[in-house]
Amino acid sequence: MPASEPVRLGRKRVLPSCPNPLFLKWLTELRDEAKEKGLKTQYTYQKAISSLNKYPLPLQNAKEAKILQNFGDGICKILDDKLQRYLRDNGEDAPIHSLPEGVPPAGRRDNNNLAPSKKKNAAGDHGKDKGGGRGGGGGGAAGKRKREYVPQKRSGGYAVLLALYRESQIPGGKGYMFKMELQTEAQPLCDKSFTVPDLGSKYTAWSSVSTLIQKNLLMKTHNPARYSLTEKGSALAARLDSAERGSKDDPEEVRSVGDEEEEEGGPGVVDLTASDDEEEDEKEEEQIQPAERLTCVGQQRTEADGTGDAGNTKAISRKPSAGSLLPGTYEIILCVDFIETTGGGSHHRKQELVKELQRNGVSFDVRKLNVGDFLWVAREKVAPVPGQLRAPAARELVLDYVIERKRMDDLCGSIIDGRFREQKFRLKRCGLRKPVYLVEECGTAASHLSLPESTLQQAIVNTQVVDGFFVKRVQDVRESAAYLTVMTRYLTKLYQNCTLMCRSRELEGDGGSEEEVEERGRPSCSLISFAEFNHGAVKNKCQTVREVFARQLMQISGLSGDKAAAILEHYNTPHSLLTAYKRCVSEAEKEKLLSSIRYGKLKRNLGPALSRTVYQLYCTQGALT
Repeated sequence: MPASEPVRLGRKRVLPSCPNPLFLKWLTELRDEAKEKGLKTQYTYQKAISSLNKYPLPLQNAKEAKILQNFGDGICKILDDKLQRYLRDNGEDAPIHSLPEGVPPAGRRDNNNLAPSKKKNAAGDHGKDKGGGRGGGGGGAAGKRKREYVPQKRSGGYAVLLALYRESQIPGGKGYMFKMELQTEAQPLCDKSFTVPDLGSKYTAWSSVSTLIQKNLLMKTHNPARYSLTEKGSALAARLDSAERGSKDDPEEVRSVGDEEEEEGGPGVVDLTASDDEEEDEKEEEQIQPAERLTCVGQQRTEADGTGDAGNTKAISRKPSAGSLLPGTYEIILCVDFIETTGGGSHHRKQELVKELQRNGVSFDVRKLNVGDFLWVAREKVAPVPGQLRAPAARELVLDYVIERKRMDDLCGSIIDGRFREQKFRLKRCGLRKPVYLVEECGTAASHLSLPESTLQQAIVNTQVVDGFFVKRVQDVRESAAYLTVMTRYLTKLYQNCTLMCRSRELEGDGGSEEEVEERGRPSCSLISFAEFNHGAVKNKCQTVREVFARQLMQISGLSGDKAAAILEHYNTPHSLLTAYKRCVSEAEKEKLLSSIRYGKLKRNLGPALSRTVYQLYCTQGALT
């Protein structure tokens, strides 16, 4: 050390103590627990500790800490819960700005870094020296046995495990459950809602599913998602089920490990480890409201008729009224695709449609529709809750009518680029039983289009006769608005005395057939939710091999959707078709392999020409000539 450099002597400035020692102590404990488990939340808690140490004023509750950096809803809820337990144990007048007697303070220096304390390190080093490494220092943190994660009783994770386990015990069960089915079965086993978050929180009981997946207790596969238990999860669920049914198992063995993790962050199932992607998925999935709990179509029709076996009804659903909209509790709303109101070269004409609907007094809502241009929903009437900024989200069920609007020039363009056939195919598969084509005539402008008017008229007739769509012809935008107005009033009267039930396409298909509904002379009261309808109609969603194969076949000239569906009944993948070609002994047999397949209502043969085209497409080496 150079002699010229002065030596500075003096005492270190003593840092003032934190005015919120209880919150500091609890955050330190949460950070240390997260660190022992190797969770990334340790860094979240550490940032909160640093912010709290810098704050010089006392806090009366955790909600006041929201003004501090790194304090979010999750941490504030955990601290508030701990504060309520503290006041319950020590009395309402217990001091919250000082630690109870005998409790060592959480040191500021140690709180500000994630390294273990010097005493713990010294004890660990001493144990190593004394015991020779592996066997020494039994009292250290490394020597503690990590307790098994067990979800708290009647929490979201607890209910999900039990519901999946009980389904797996049913003889002939499928071994997995879809999300809506799982939520319905698990809800009676849980105290929190799986669809509606608590006041002041964005998390529901479903948020604990990410924790179960992280703990290797649950598997999520396929699209739509299928949930099933792992071997570890099945063993834990069996113990939970035996305790739930009052078996002789030791209740201590299956009690909640609340001190360990408290459902990854508190009784509110606040999962601070969830990634941003998971939160975005949850935001999309949680749009499905309680109305969308499953009720079997058979049960709905039994209730409407007032007949049926009560035992069967009980087996279908534990809550017959769950997910139903009673008469007078909903209103019929016209939904308009936002493309029909904005953008494009015909902006003035689109605005004219909106003005006409407003002039006619039609209640409508502009939103994004993944298929169709207009449809109607039965929206639940909800009253605003005192103290909340927004009213609760209303349940919405889609009526069985969807309208695709086509001007003659748009029809011409969609036929040329192939959209017309694809739109009809998607409308047939959207799950609504009454698709309608609304065709606007262009007057003399039709003579200036790329296709002859006779071709367009033939396409319209084919849509009605061959494809089975109802076609409504109008002259202009004003007549289109008038038709939508009349339809809205007709549907309002048609459904005014109906009890509407929610069904799920992923579990029950599309419900009763159209012929059955018409025969009974009343509208179908078994409807799908808007969230499920719009999600299922996404144009570029993940597709199965069968769906991609169908779209490939439909690119062949003359091969319609009915013909592609007939081929898929015999060969549902390209591999199965190529295998069938390999089994043929001659070239002629390969060319005629598909010729005798029958399609459509008239059960006509595909024919040799189309069969030869498909064979050449999939079996010709090199470019087609």
